Amino acid sequence: MSEQKLDYLIIGPATPFRGGIADTQHELALHLHQMGKKVLLMTFTKLYPKILFPGKTQKKEQKQTFPFEVVASIHAYNPFLWAKVVRQIDQLNPKNLIFRYYTPFLAPVYGWIAKNSHSKIKKITLVDNWIPHERRFWDTALNRYFGKPMDAFTTLSSGVAFQIKKLYRVPIWEGFHPINTHLLPPLSKSEARKKLGWNTDSSIVLFFGLIRKYKGLELLIRAFAEKELNTQNVLLKVVGECYENPKKYTNLVAQLGLENAIEFDFEFKSEKEIQHLFSAADLVAQTYHTATQSGVTPLAYFYKTPLLVSDIEGLNTPIKKDGTGICVPKNPKSIAQGISSLLEKKTSQKALENLDKSLPKYRWSQWVKEWGNFIDTL
Repeated sequence: MSEQKLDYLIIGPATPFRGGIADTQHELALHLHQMGKKVLLMTFTKLYPKILFPGKTQKKEQKQTFPFEVVASIHAYNPFLWAKVVRQIDQLNPKNLIFRYYTPFLAPVYGWIAKNSHSKIKKITLVDNWIPHERRFWDTALNRYFGKPMDAFTTLSSGVAFQIKKLYRVPIWEGFHPINTHLLPPLSKSEARKKLGWNTDSSIVLFFGLIRKYKGLELLIRAFAEKELNTQNVLLKVVGECYENPKKYTNLVAQLGLENAIEFDFEFKSEKEIQHLFSAADLVAQTYHTATQSGVTPLAYFYKTPLLVSDIEGLNTPIKKDGTGICVPKNPKSIAQGISSLLEKKTSQKALENLDKSLPKYRWSQWVKEWGNFIDTL
């Protein structure tokens, strides 16, 4: 093995792959680099086979450049190519090998690499999700296979850390979901709505992100049929690529006669479009059935948009702690009442004040400092 000159070799989706995981990989590497650490991101040559990927594309069209190296080396589902990756890792000889783990689909490739790379390299995982939102019978076995060779676990929420603590006795770090620094600055509500062509007189609720079964969009749609909302000038904008049959939701809207209250945009959004959407909305709704955290929450914090979330462990933690919105039971009536309450001027203003005060607590610079200190103690 070569002399250790690389502080962190971080494995997971990175440019040109799109999405929140890749974005946060870049943020992590950037802030480590700014701290004077030598960092390399190792990403995939192939991530998901087309048959398993419900979206339109896995990659961004525009190119990105960074002050650190990004190499594409890993074929996620061809085990005949994994030995070459291990040889590459052993040659690089990093002090810390970091696995970004968010789905059991990656357990075989990650677990094999961790098991077969040199024993002197520390293996640490950064876990977004441990128990999948949409479970399969093989998930537990895959998680255990992946977790066995890890020297430590780090997380973005206390809920995920709690799930892991029940299985392993190795060190576990409980973190928080930091707010990305590359986001475009907030706009005034009037300017953002003008750019989007949105009504300036209505109150607007935004449901944003990939649309999947566990996110409970049907609960939010049904809430708009409740009297608390259907007699008010409140609109719902549903924005995000749909990983289900979209007719499930468009048909529900038609059945409830809510065509004038709910609008769909099933397209993946750029950073500029995100800037417009979150700046224009009065509140962001996350009526999820299950979740331990969400990448939508830090977006709402950054753009200072109050949140209505399901009152479930993990998702509700920052909202309750910071007073940045309302947590409600998972039923349409409670959701409608919560939206109505959060749109009231006094409640909304208090949430906005708390968002402004809470932002400094979720800086990437602080997260990386605490995370790095934990790893240094291993």
